Amino acid sequence: MTEQTPPPREKMINAPLAPVVLAASIPVLYFLQTLLPDEGLVWAFRPVSLTQGGWWPGVVTSMALHAGWTHALINAAFALAFGPPVARLFAGARGAMIFFAYYIVCGLAGSLGFGLMHLNDVTPMVGASGAVTGLLGGAVRLLGGDGRLKPLTDRGVLTTSAAILGINLVTGLVGYTPGVESAGIAWEAHAFGYLAGLLLIGPLYRAFGRKEETAIAAAPSVHSGPWSG
Repeated sequence: MTEQTPPPREKMINAPLAPVVLAASIPVLYFLQTLLPDEGLVWAFRPVSLTQGGWWPGVVTSMALHAGWTHALINAAFALAFGPPVARLFAGARGAMIFFAYYIVCGLAGSLGFGLMHLNDVTPMVGASGAVTGLLGGAVRLLGGDGRLKPLTDRGVLTTSAAILGINLVTGLVGYTPGVESAGIAWEAHAFGYLAGLLLIGPLYRAFGRKEETAIAAAPSVHSGPWSG
């Protein structure tokens, strides 16, 4: 009787390294934030800085800040859920750099979009949600495409995007997200980040994408405090 070789064990986390590192970094950075005298708000983004100056580097560093542990952990979980389809498009160390650059640019789009909608607001905005929803935008155009990028006019992309933006709008109007009760919801940052991800994944896919491989998903903020995104 021939002894059968047992099948290989499935990995608990079947995701590329880049999104795993990203997801792990979010709570680590928040822990470091809690050790700062002002909880890092000096590094937050204030929309009024777009007209008064000094918007850099806060527009970038605000992505590393969060309004609470729940806020940070939710964004970490979303980064781990939506990051793998995007990360699998790109190979090696260069691919990881492209992934992180995509994430940062989506976050920039979210912050700047929010800032343009609130030009006179002096309240600090913190959070990586604009960048994370950018990953979601990329994933929407990749999932179910058998390794090919879905066009923007694809019915699934349009209906999913409408649902995501609609839910985001309702959440912003309701004004409540678990873990960020002391902060206003920067829903505009989420929307701009999502749209940036939806659009940017196209040129990145054409320029650097590993088109021969299938991109499969690993699995699938009241305005008295800082805005959270």
